[in-house]
Amino acid sequence: MTSEFNFFHHWYPLIPVEDIDPNYPTPVTLLGLRLVIWKPRSSNHYQVFLDQCPHRLAPLSEGRIDENSDNLMCNYHGWEFDQNGVCISIPQAENSKILTKNKQQFACISFPCRQVNGLLWVWPDKNSQDLANKTPLPLSPQIDADNGFIWSSYVRDMAYDWQTLVENVADPSHVPYAHHGVQGNRNNGQPIPIEIVKSTPNLIEAKIERGLKSTITFEPPCRLEYAIKIGDSNKQVGLVVYCLPVSPGKSRLVGQFPRNFAKGLMQIIPRWWEHLTTRHLVLEGDMILLQQQEYYLQEKKETESWKTAYKLPTQADRLVIEFRRWFDTYCQGKLPWEKVGIKDTNLTINDNRQEVLDRYHQHTQHCSSCRNALNNTKKLEFILLIVSIFSTIVCSVMPDQFRQDWGLLLAGLIIVSLGLYSWLKWWLEPRFYFVDYVHADKK
Repeated sequence: MTSEFNFFHHWYPLIPVEDIDPNYPTPVTLLGLRLVIWKPRSSNHYQVFLDQCPHRLAPLSEGRIDENSDNLMCNYHGWEFDQNGVCISIPQAENSKILTKNKQQFACISFPCRQVNGLLWVWPDKNSQDLANKTPLPLSPQIDADNGFIWSSYVRDMAYDWQTLVENVADPSHVPYAHHGVQGNRNNGQPIPIEIVKSTPNLIEAKIERGLKSTITFEPPCRLEYAIKIGDSNKQVGLVVYCLPVSPGKSRLVGQFPRNFAKGLMQIIPRWWEHLTTRHLVLEGDMILLQQQEYYLQEKKETESWKTAYKLPTQADRLVIEFRRWFDTYCQGKLPWEKVGIKDTNLTINDNRQEVLDRYHQHTQHCSSCRNALNNTKKLEFILLIVSIFSTIVCSVMPDQFRQDWGLLLAGLIIVSLGLYSWLKWWLEPRFYFVDYVHADKK
């Protein structure tokens, strides 16, 4: 009898550590569990609690890190918790012995967590600390500075399910078409002979020997990685994607993008610019397609399986087939939503493109680089507007004898300020919120 795959007995990276604001509790959802990330200001290590105060179940993510006690304070009634989840203060307590006698009862639910390779990892089962300690993190061998690799990170919430995310990343043949003009060219579409090298309950490995020789590794439930050789050299570029199940019809991608060459480019190009001009476009090239594909597959599965709903005649589909077989065999083709009291409700097609491609709520609010760039953009817009208004006023009231010498300079300053303001306001700033992706426009 096939043993059931336990999604709760694995490590998941919630978010790049550099993207966590240490001054505020940060909410995040994994496997239907609403969690809160926080740390005392005096500590370098983040903690992950269930996002519920044990008093009246208010969300701790709406709390604050108290400047005096350095504890996490619930903003509903002021209960405070230390980094181990122990309740330190109950303002309403008539007798301090209430705390000492009921430590376990009043404690927050805390989950094992680690900070490794620039990511914050969590083990989403509070009752298996010993197993968590024995279980290695699903780390990528490419995220290794000692072997000459550098990398950047990225996080985005996706408008489709975990299984759809894994299936899509495991399918390299869609790249020339879905990402035409961004990471591929539809005129270069060709057969991709994928060979399954290994398939076990804990690892699927595939290889592509034609073109850019690649090794593709899926370590369930979340690590899906490409290692791509550049010609006959030692140059290598990678795609390391962690696929997180969030809730029915929702997932999160935490990506790391390593390479062992052109290291200076990563220092020159701002991280937020790479997100705006490359990373977003890649995911948005898939988003509308997958959100609707997922709905149609669920609809067909009412009467047939994916094996007949999909038509998969080529070797390019081998890894998708292997993943689906793994999911059927070890997970019975479903995620464990019932274990956290969530009904796997029927999906619907969302025709609101601004919601499906919502950059701000899916990424910008989570990414420290993009948050800061957006704030700085707004500040610069304000400064440029003030400079333009002030220069216009000065130019209009300036005595004639000064206008001849300074008028042209001020007029140039006004034109440059308004031009830069317009670019920031109408081109750059909107890209932190929403940009429609229309495949038919990609010539």
